[in-house]
Amino acid sequence: MDRFFFRFLFISVTLVFVNAQAFPAQAQILAQTDERGIPTIAPLLQKITDAVVNIAVVSEKPIRMNPLFNDPFFRRYFDFPERMEPQRRLSAGSGVVIDAEKGYILTNHHVIENGVEITVTLNDRRNFKAVVIGSDSATDIALLKIDPSDLTALQMGDSSTLRVGDFVVAVGNPFGLGQTVTSGIISALDRSGINPEGFEDFIQTDASINPGNSGGALVTLDGNLVGINSAIIAPSGGNVGIGFAVPINMAQLVMEQLIEYGEVRRGLLGVSAQDLTPDLAAALDLDTTQGAIIVQVEPGSAAEKAGLLPGDIVIDVDGESIDDSGDLRNMVGLTKPGETLWITLLRDGELMTLDTTIDIPTEPTRTGVESRVNRLTGAEFKALSSGMQGFGIVEGVSVVSVLRHSPAANAGLRAGDVIMAVNKQKILTVEELFSALPDNSSAVALTIFRGGTRLYLIIR
Repeated sequence: MDRFFFRFLFISVTLVFVNAQAFPAQAQILAQTDERGIPTIAPLLQKITDAVVNIAVVSEKPIRMNPLFNDPFFRRYFDFPERMEPQRRLSAGSGVVIDAEKGYILTNHHVIENGVEITVTLNDRRNFKAVVIGSDSATDIALLKIDPSDLTALQMGDSSTLRVGDFVVAVGNPFGLGQTVTSGIISALDRSGINPEGFEDFIQTDASINPGNSGGALVTLDGNLVGINSAIIAPSGGNVGIGFAVPINMAQLVMEQLIEYGEVRRGLLGVSAQDLTPDLAAALDLDTTQGAIIVQVEPGSAAEKAGLLPGDIVIDVDGESIDDSGDLRNMVGLTKPGETLWITLLRDGELMTLDTTIDIPTEPTRTGVESRVNRLTGAEFKALSSGMQGFGIVEGVSVVSVLRHSPAANAGLRAGDVIMAVNKQKILTVEELFSALPDNSSAVALTIFRGGTRLYLIIR
């Protein structure tokens, strides 16, 4: 029995060694030994941890009050102050130095949202006050800048080359404990549905990511930055092995626009699309089940000018394969207005390629930090048109989408709402909506059409 056990142990160890030889690039790092003869990835961490920073954010949030508090007589009678100071709170997250000379740091939008004071702490405990270059809620990416002084930056990799099973390490500041390193593998790619209103192409990893890791680095074992840790699924409040990172290729496109404009300027193709499912492909007698099928083309849009038609199946944009409508939305949403896209599609079984110049939206679309009216931040609006809820029943402006936890969502707006009037003043366009909103902080009554019912929504 003992002889069999040792023989089994020897075979097992041999198999592990053989398997390691089958993956030389990964195994070389995993099997690297130090002077103690212990396998370690410490040399890798010595090169990357100095580029990951802790971010402390002091934010302000207005106090939500009973409408009676806005009545001057009520305030004088109960001796309430004329101005209520907003609530201040301290939160912590992580960031990654990506340009040592200019002091640029990538992090998450939700880490620095509403921040009035942002402090960056390096691994050597030096502190810097940071300024926000720009922030984009739709991709959850923000760019900070500190005064450069002997900084270490991470080399950006190519997230499009990742494969499920690649080893990665996550570096961040979980639970405010200080810099922490965890390891795991890429569990899945192209994940979406975490924030349907945003632009998503998440990397999923089982490397432990917890609250406070947001904005931290996801790094391959060759030391390249491939993702910015962003979200977790945490039913118990902590890590359960399902974490998500924004691919660095997407973050880099956002970063370039934040540097150039201070915001993300998204173009408009002018189509509505849906996923090409196996059932739909069978019904249309198609050989492929990957792509985005065009269901509507807006008159006068870039899509119409390029010759796109309802029923076209988009399978490739600028050499990037399109698996579903989310891929198409991401490609267009991360393209600057005025740039040209080459769209490969199937039409009646024939393969064809069209070029289109992405439009500048003709109506102001306010989403996330792009909204100039704080109380409606996080909502996207369009003039009510055919195919939208309420069309032909009422007149007004449609709420196309609402970001979760945004001021618009907190005010009670929902996607599909139709705003008919502001303080009883009828509106028909997005411009009229924002013009009707008062500049002061007084309460505003919106007349809403929702689910066949008219109601009033008070926002402050």
